[in-house]
Amino acid sequence: MKRYFPELAEGLPASIPKRCVLDGEVVIVGDGGLQFESLQMRIHPASSRVTKLGQQSPAAFVAWDLLTLDDRDFTVVAFEQRRRALEQALAKASPPLFVTPMTRDRALAVDWFGRFEGAGFDGIIAKEPDS
Repeated sequence: MKRYFPELAEGLPASIPKRCVLDGEVVIVGDGGLQFESLQMRIHPASSRVTKLGQQSPAAFVAWDLLTLDDRDFTVVAFEQRRRALEQALAKASPPLFVTPMTRDRALAVDWFGRFEGAGFDGIIAKEPDS
């Protein structure tokens, strides 16, 4: 991560508990939404180019699940508990770290899907709270 996304390597440690495993995604957001091509351009052999791109279009990390925290394995507990633990663990998160939004409101989820699909998001995740 330090090689291709130095801004994440510098910014994330302050917002993430020291011993945890998060599930999420590195993203670059531009005027038209998510920019996958900008992510691909960051995998470049010249460190000067990576640094320049990092300044022009900084990356962020969006977390959507907590798998472990300290010695606790959250993969064996229901999603609802994992989500609550994720929100607590990252309550003081600041950019470049974000927690993906969540809702139980079907109408809002439909709205998000319609608005965000055109911005480069792949879709939404629907899970049963006890899954």
